[in-house]
Amino acid sequence: MKKDIIIPEVENVFLAAVQEWSDDFMEKVWYVYLVNDSDFLIESVMVVSKAFGTIDGEMKKTSLLRHAFVEVSAVSVVKIEMVEKSVLTLNNEFMLTFFIGNTLYDKKFIFKANSINENSTEEVPILFVEGVIVR
Repeated sequence: MKKDIIIPEVENVFLAAVQEWSDDFMEKVWYVYLVNDSDFLIESVMVVSKAFGTIDGEMKKTSLLRHAFVEVSAVSVVKIEMVEKSVLTLNNEFMLTFFIGNTLYDKKFIFKANSINENSTEEVPILFVEGVIVR
């Protein structure tokens, strides 16, 4: 029965962490964006995020954050959340689930511990700014 389940591969939809100025914090902070670089409208988008890892030999994890978007247009981006600088030393995991037509897609994206930094940036498609991309 499991062999009959077809799980389609997510293509041209990914996450990017981009550093932006925040008037609230009066410094640059990292924001995670969902980038839909496909030709398809994605609907019923759900993103669940958490951070986990070890700091000073002690296991740490954050609570789950959930974000929902009715739709994300083709070749567009949507801001998901700010990543607090204290969790940049942890693995930041984002579970993405969405529909294209009647087909359900899901994928886990992980920004590895300490991977969100200015030295790991590249140009993010559609946004045309420097950021850290996970595919």
